[in-house]
Amino acid sequence: MTRLKTYDVVVVGAGVFGAWTALALALRGKRVALLEAYGPGHSRSSSGDESRIIRMGYGADEIYTRWSQRSLHLWKELCAATKDESLFQQTGVLWLAEAGNVSLAATREVLTRCQVKFTELERAELIRKYPQINCEGIESGLYEPESGVLMARRCVAAVVTVGQKTGVEYRVAQVITPQGSGEISQVETTGGERFAAKHFVFACGAWLGKVFPELLGERIFPTRQEVFYIGIPVGDERFSPPALPTFLFKTDESYGMPNLESRGLKIALDKHGERVDPDTQSRVVTASELERIRKYVGFRFPALNDVPVVETRVCQYENTSSGDFLVDRHPGMRNVWLVGGGSGHGFKHGPAMGEYVAGQLDAPRGEPRFSLESKNKVQQRSVY
Repeated sequence: MTRLKTYDVVVVGAGVFGAWTALALALRGKRVALLEAYGPGHSRSSSGDESRIIRMGYGADEIYTRWSQRSLHLWKELCAATKDESLFQQTGVLWLAEAGNVSLAATREVLTRCQVKFTELERAELIRKYPQINCEGIESGLYEPESGVLMARRCVAAVVTVGQKTGVEYRVAQVITPQGSGEISQVETTGGERFAAKHFVFACGAWLGKVFPELLGERIFPTRQEVFYIGIPVGDERFSPPALPTFLFKTDESYGMPNLESRGLKIALDKHGERVDPDTQSRVVTASELERIRKYVGFRFPALNDVPVVETRVCQYENTSSGDFLVDRHPGMRNVWLVGGGSGHGFKHGPAMGEYVAGQLDAPRGEPRFSLESKNKVQQRSVY
């Protein structure tokens, strides 16, 4: 008979939210088990791939600006703790928008209030500083010099490693959806192991809706998102930092990063793709998707019009109806917590999320925007 192992908290899912939650709990002296079906930052996950943007700008959504500020501080602490400064690359982040863009104006106001360093750039200066960008339709920009890029896959692995050194017990194991009401006492894995705890945190990313289908199947929207790495012409430094920062075209709903670690220019469209199953969706880009991005890259970066696409990825967003995060108790199992809804912008917030969830378990004071009640069955995205 398998021995029942007992902890203060069992965290299910070692993506960026689950890994940081486990670490935050361990730092509070909790005995924590972190269970993950595939591995931290694995290739199927929304926390996978090489890189993610960390930026302070969020329009009028000040809560996310302040979470980004706190998270950047903790990401830098992780770099110091692991002696790997490359995990965060301070490329700067450049916002680009048409005249009168409401979100850019709101971003300016919030960044000022939160004392975030930024510079405003008008069209003429954008053209002068960034001649490699076609600024057609772009009238203004906002530059965050202290923001940049997190090396995502390696970052998640580093958080798990630091967690283990802090006392987290990490296991590769798939957890069976718990059944019952009131409080549950344990969870079981497909391998027959049982883990008992006072609290259970399910941070399963795009799988949350599959783990709790009746509750979240219609409230979590995994969408197909393609990412492309564009080859850089030989000897051309215009697409590497500091010549080119990380960029977001508000006008086009696109984003990208300069040539980091010789991978090429990373670029993607931020529009939500088709709804998919994270277990079965094709991870290969289609000919039409490739043609669309080639056309777009040729438009915004004319010097890259005929260069090869050197790498592609298909991942997924794990959207809620609004784009706000989900952090709430399971309505039928009061010691089970649901943590997710990264919605394409969540990676950067992993450290702040970990602290928040750890605080909720000790003394719940829930943010209404993160509640299960606020999550609808129809997507009306409001957070970008």
